Amino acid sequence: MISKVFRAIILGPPGSGKGTISSRIVKDFKLTHLSSGDLLRAQVRGKTDAGLKASEYIERGGLVPDHLMVDLILNELKGLSSVDWLLDGFPRTVEQAKALADEVGVDSVINLKVPFDVIVKRLEGRWMHAPSGRVYNQDWNPPREPGKDDVTGELLTQRDDDKPETVLARLRAYQNLTSPVTDFYRDLDLLKEFTGTESDKIWPEVHKYLSTVVPPKS
Repeated sequence: MISKVFRAIILGPPGSGKGTISSRIVKDFKLTHLSSGDLLRAQVRGKTDAGLKASEYIERGGLVPDHLMVDLILNELKGLSSVDWLLDGFPRTVEQAKALADEVGVDSVINLKVPFDVIVKRLEGRWMHAPSGRVYNQDWNPPREPGKDDVTGELLTQRDDDKPETVLARLRAYQNLTSPVTDFYRDLDLLKEFTGTESDKIWPEVHKYLSTVVPPKS
């Protein structure tokens, strides 16, 4: 007996814990994780046709246009026709969502809803050791000595992207961009939303839901 292929999308604003939830889905349900950001960076590094075209927009600080992202993602999905997958970071616009729907069937769209004030506080407490990439958080993973890296003793820094005013602006931009996307999937009765303030509290609900919809593998 051939098991049905399961295809899902995960949505969530920056700092919502989407990476944590995605990694747990992949581990527990054996889905292939497909990150649009990772794929785009790989194409740019590999200097593929799509990567070269995309880099022109990235270098100017612009967004990669819909048609180029659609081509890049669909080309990747062609090789995964018999694989269960979780698509992360795509689609970001209704045009992308429609183009995907025209080519590939999707079984479920998971949307993580975390209050903006929680995300701002979470990222505000994040500090890093730039040379190594080690990340700390004042609330749940603080350095042994405040403001200093555990290994080298060097000073920690905060990314500009993690400053409260920058985070809030990014969240509002995300909301404006993706609200039509969630509406699109809601109208198709594919959207499943999970609300909470911590990944460890959201995850059991996501797991419970996926346990009912991901086909068991023989």
